[in-house]
Amino acid sequence: MQPYAGVLVVIGFAVLLAGLILLLSHLVGPKRRGAIKDSPYESGVPTVMGARHRIHVRFYIVAVLFLLFDVEVVFLWPWAPVFYRAAVKGEPITLGGAEALGKGFLLVEMAIFMAILLVGYAYAWRKGLFRWD
Repeated sequence: MQPYAGVLVVIGFAVLLAGLILLLSHLVGPKRRGAIKDSPYESGVPTVMGARHRIHVRFYIVAVLFLLFDVEVVFLWPWAPVFYRAAVKGEPITLGGAEALGKGFLLVEMAIFMAILLVGYAYAWRKGLFRWD
């Protein structure tokens, strides 16, 4: 539990700070109520249509593409220090008692991952998913 003590302290501090901010805004904030004040709005603009309005599928496709390329960054973030240790410092990287992984393996692994993402990007481009006509 010792290595996680710092993480637990930061999480506890964040929860305590969020609770304190919510409590202070409730105690100090204005208490005015009314029909206009309680009406829903989106970015300061009154709502025009109901919640059941159909939205074009293009917005969902953009969301999925964002997730695709966001996951790319999530996988690149931990890979970079491991590759740095293997390539620059020359430390052997082992996975659960397996033989040491070299910088060549790590580089080829990431090249295959980036190639798969590039194929997905090219497919989306050819299908016209990035055009907003």
